[in-house]
Amino acid sequence: MKKAIFAGIILFCCYILQTTLFALFNIGGIRPNLLIIVTASLGFLGGQKTGIYTGFFSGLLIDICLRTVYGANALLYMYVGYSCGCLKKVLYPKDIKLPLLFIAGSDLAYNILFYFLNFLFRGRFEFLYYFRHIILPEVVYTSIMACILYPFIHFIMMRIEVSEKKGEQTID
Repeated sequence: MKKAIFAGIILFCCYILQTTLFALFNIGGIRPNLLIIVTASLGFLGGQKTGIYTGFFSGLLIDICLRTVYGANALLYMYVGYSCGCLKKVLYPKDIKLPLLFIAGSDLAYNILFYFLNFLFRGRFEFLYYFRHIILPEVVYTSIMACILYPFIHFIMMRIEVSEKKGEQTID
């Protein structure tokens, strides 16, 4: 229960930061995708179910904010959360290099799929321009922010897990 509450709080806080504060501090019109960081991180640390739920609510918040086709971002974020959740068994969460690599890969995959859903199907074929000027800078900016946000999420999730284990031991 504590993990779900923490996930909701961190998701909401990152959504507010992404849509307000980082909209003001964008670099060249690019801002980091904090919700990808949260979705991927909670997927790594919580597993597939946690990744799917986090991804769904992250995408739904973005869909509501962008007023695009409702459910498209929710579906993309769910795929990100699920794929990162599949890595829980093979990932050593204290080592930050592999989660950062997968967060960058998740952001790259999300942006490419977002391009196909929102631009290519409408006849806009400037993929290389979009890739060079939007996708790559966002992946770099998101990776930099992930260096700060992932250790914080990992620390809190491990503290919650330890406190839940202590609670189970006192009940037995």
